Amino acid sequence: MYTSPYPSIDVPRIPLAEFVLARAASRGRRPALVCGVTGRTIAYADLPEQVERTAAGIAALGVGKGDVCAIFAANSPEYVVAVLAIARLGAVVTTANPLYTPGELAKQLEDSGARVLLTSLSLRSTWTAAVRGTSVERVVLFDDDASTAADVVPLAALAERPRGAPEVSIDPNDLVALPYSSGTTGMPKGVMLTHRNLVANILQIDRMTHYIDGEDTTVAFLPFFHIYGLTVIALMGLWAGATLVVMPKFELAPYLDLIEKHRATLLHIVPPVVVALAKHPLIDGRDFSSVRKLFSGAAPLGAGIGADCARRIGCVLQQGYGLTETSPAAIVLPESSAQTKLGSIGVPIADTECRIVDPETGRDVPPGVDGEILIRGPQVMRGYLGRPDETRAAIDDAGWLRTGDIGHVDDDGHFYVVDRLKELIKYKGMQVPPAELEAVLLSHPAVADAAVVALADDECGEVPRAFVVPRKEVSADELMRYVAERVAPYKKLRRLEFIAAIPKSASGKILRRLLKDRPA
Repeated sequence: MYTSPYPSIDVPRIPLAEFVLARAASRGRRPALVCGVTGRTIAYADLPEQVERTAAGIAALGVGKGDVCAIFAANSPEYVVAVLAIARLGAVVTTANPLYTPGELAKQLEDSGARVLLTSLSLRSTWTAAVRGTSVERVVLFDDDASTAADVVPLAALAERPRGAPEVSIDPNDLVALPYSSGTTGMPKGVMLTHRNLVANILQIDRMTHYIDGEDTTVAFLPFFHIYGLTVIALMGLWAGATLVVMPKFELAPYLDLIEKHRATLLHIVPPVVVALAKHPLIDGRDFSSVRKLFSGAAPLGAGIGADCARRIGCVLQQGYGLTETSPAAIVLPESSAQTKLGSIGVPIADTECRIVDPETGRDVPPGVDGEILIRGPQVMRGYLGRPDETRAAIDDAGWLRTGDIGHVDDDGHFYVVDRLKELIKYKGMQVPPAELEAVLLSHPAVADAAVVALADDECGEVPRAFVVPRKEVSADELMRYVAERVAPYKKLRRLEFIAAIPKSASGKILRRLLKDRPA
């Protein structure tokens, strides 16, 4: 068992919103949230009142403790305010990808039991179709001017009503967030995260030397619906007193403009952006003199490209590892090791224990030997919503979470990820469940059987590659279009090949390794 080199933490028994906002008023007019498009700014001194008024407005819709509110929107300052307001009420926020199709959004709304949907007019064609037949009772819009929509209510109008939010008794072990993850296999599942999980994870990360503080400015383009964007950037950033310049979506040139304009000091990125910073010609001549650190997460990062990026930008690059199921951070590379442990994901963060076990026997393996990474700590989820069997398969009786990732530990206690047991495909850090794409393919009348695996890609990390056993004549282009019409753009198939039979085990499990090893 491998333990953390950092001091233990004392997790306070206070709710998430109170924890995050505890020091906000004392920071005065320092910008907390800045819209990267309009420049609209929320100062720290004003943030607690905005959260309180928003909480009161949401409560007026009948939302109370334990109720689920869904957010289906691009990043904005109001997105973060809404998350904190929902947490303030003892309610639960489930975050959905704004690229979802109506069918994908409907599944999450149904599974989570969301009563209120917070979204935007630009996504109307998706959510109007998705909410039918779900438990959603009200739709609330982030848009400044939503007066033309009679069937919705603007969030700003709710927050203007002069009333206080009700007092709520919140236990640290109450749920506060319900992001969706595919886990190690299968379809997306609601990951039950508590107030204690998120408060603990913020404090665990803070134990690392100079990770983020009240002098930092970051450009927040990573989506807040993703646990990396929600916890590590939005919630931890506000708790620490940093300024968050919020981008609704990533575009390289505007991103570089915001870095220079706001003199960003800490850049949270993902491997595809690392590649861009290392190689793209738009980087030439740009001013990165304010940037003290890059932090990459959400997907593995190769040692070579990481070193190239750090050298070109002129600062240290850290890599971190975690899962939605761990709130997310679990293992992070210390700054002191960034130059000597290239390619390492680092060491366990405070109060986190890790093991490397043989995935077949469950027995611990020695340093240098690859095995499945197991994690135990206060940041580990309560379980999957409504799925006790899958929860038991993920977390054993001793509290060890199976990550589905294969790696090893060196003699200095630094971890490395080399492969995945899990079937999940990581496209630019986004989860693409093969089972979901297989289900779509199998719904086509010309498909007899199908399997989807990851195909390595220099730019995207991995892309979905399908193998199809045809029932009747059909083209690869037709099937790829069929899938693209039914899933979010990042999930669409990038390659489709016909095959005589899908290789399977005696129990019927797809032998994906045999398919992944086929020449592309």
